[in-house]
Amino acid sequence: MRRGRAAGALLLAGAVSGLAAAPAQAQEYRYWSFWDSKGGSWSYASEGPATVRPADGAVQGFRFTVSADSAAAGKPRAAADFAALCQGTPAKDGSKRIGIVIDFGTASDAPDGEAPPKPRTACARVPEDASAGDALAEVARRLRYDTNALLCAIGGYPKSGCADQVGGAKKPSAVPSSKAAADGDEDGGPSAGLLGGIAAVVVLGAAAVWRARRRRG
Repeated sequence: MRRGRAAGALLLAGAVSGLAAAPAQAQEYRYWSFWDSKGGSWSYASEGPATVRPADGAVQGFRFTVSADSAAAGKPRAAADFAALCQGTPAKDGSKRIGIVIDFGTASDAPDGEAPPKPRTACARVPEDASAGDALAEVARRLRYDTNALLCAIGGYPKSGCADQVGGAKKPSAVPSSKAAADGDEDGGPSAGLLGGIAAVVVLGAAAVWRARRRRG
């Protein structure tokens, strides 16, 4: 188990280091971002889905987006409304209910030749100690990961690619703000918030791979 956790940590460090070494320019990325619900509104998650262990009544969001700065990343467009998401799922001893919002982004966010599926919402019933990543896996299928255990696709979308850099000719629906410079990213590279967001889905992927290997063992 210790060896598996150490390998996951190395994968995360390698993925983030690779992104941090990107050229010193405002580079946009196409990736799955992770969101928390706070007071009924969306907030860019400060932890990865594998480490966040939401309580019963929480709502977690996943949005496919294009941005160079986490401040400009597109938020899930469905409301973070637990009552609406889980109204048909009663409470049950030994488990908790987590509302899940999956937003596949806009046509302008989509890779060439693909069209985003319609947004999905679900209510995941999971064990009391489950993470947000466990809740996603409970309600979403065809999750795809790369060789570094980075979450690349939900529901088979997109068909290929994983946190790819986006060419300068294509702009995201949410234009990056000047917050990156204010936060000390004067060199125009990926902001710490964006790296943290992509690292979050790396953690989710690493945890999923570890769980799969543990089951096989």
